[in-house]
Amino acid sequence: MQGPAALSSKPSFDSHSTPVLLVGVDFGAAHFDAELQELGLLAQTAGLNPVARLTCKRKTPDAALFVGSGKADEIRTLAQMHGVKEVLFDQALSPAQQRNLERHLQMPVNDRTMLILEIFAQRARSHEGKLQVELARLQYLSTRLVRRWSHLERQQGGIGMRGGPGETQIELDRRMISEAIKRTRERLVKVKRQRATQRRQRERRDTFSISLVGYTNAGKSTLFNALVKARAYAADQLFATLDTTTRQLYLGAGVGSVSLSDTVGFIRDLPHGLVDAFQATLQEAVDADLLLHVVDAANPDFPEQIAQVQLVLAEIGAADIPQLLVFNKLDAMAPESRPVRRQDMYELDGHQVPRIFVSARQGEGIAVLREQLASMAMAASLPAMTPGQAPELPSPPG
Repeated sequence: MQGPAALSSKPSFDSHSTPVLLVGVDFGAAHFDAELQELGLLAQTAGLNPVARLTCKRKTPDAALFVGSGKADEIRTLAQMHGVKEVLFDQALSPAQQRNLERHLQMPVNDRTMLILEIFAQRARSHEGKLQVELARLQYLSTRLVRRWSHLERQQGGIGMRGGPGETQIELDRRMISEAIKRTRERLVKVKRQRATQRRQRERRDTFSISLVGYTNAGKSTLFNALVKARAYAADQLFATLDTTTRQLYLGAGVGSVSLSDTVGFIRDLPHGLVDAFQATLQEAVDADLLLHVVDAANPDFPEQIAQVQLVLAEIGAADIPQLLVFNKLDAMAPESRPVRRQDMYELDGHQVPRIFVSARQGEGIAVLREQLASMAMAASLPAMTPGQAPELPSPPG
């Protein structure tokens, strides 16, 4: 069982950022982040300051306190030692576990799901993105109405019901959230219709469509800007892009222009509510002719990140769309790890998929990528192609 350890003696944010304690529980999962690095990045992205961490091992979650009473006491002691104002768990907590932990620790407790929702709420810019985040947050809150607050006492009845049972505040809250969810869904349906109209217009123009997908912070937006000379927001942070951006990408006289879309990044344990809420945005990937799967080649955990992206693609119905793997951040790779060949094949879910190494930031490999995209778009337009058939890909150079 691992004990607590300070994350960093130098905070990543200003001194006014809320100090938080990170907690991770190893239940034997292959992807357990023993260093809590990703949770720390998520916390920093949300504007929090991780000052300490604690990890432990358990066979199963404790029904009441998730980590058990002994470890909960250790968390409380460590939090007091570091002046922590909030505790963040790397796993999803049940409403009862969250409530019990808050009572035990005497401070706010949140989980990975709420942290991701908070980041999405901060980053959403478009009307559609804000609606999608609002829907996901409302769905999450609807499961948290478990009498966490002291004001949830039974209210007095209405006219003629003096002293009657009336309606509890928790029932009022649940009804208000239910109505807000219904209104938000109705507004999203209208937005979805508008997107469907835009897609039909592109289909009538018989435009080959490409969607960028990948783990968050893999460099999708930087690659998007490098390909179409756009000015989409790109930064070295998690979930820099939430709103889909579509531009025309010219691939030469023989092919003409194709449609290129930059979509929201994926992450391990992406809340299902967000996947559902962002269905309209992710529809760009579902309807694409080709997925440009961007991978952070400099991240040692890239195989796990690829697997997580594949899981989300399967969940939204995009698992069978042809893919081209783009291993980005070539410039950040150690010299001994840099590939001998810049273009080869990679086994993905039992299939050989073409792979290209690039540095979107420095422009290295972009010309080769454009040539590959032109070949694939041209192959897809051949008359011999049948609906749903993957284009025959050109062999990588020796």
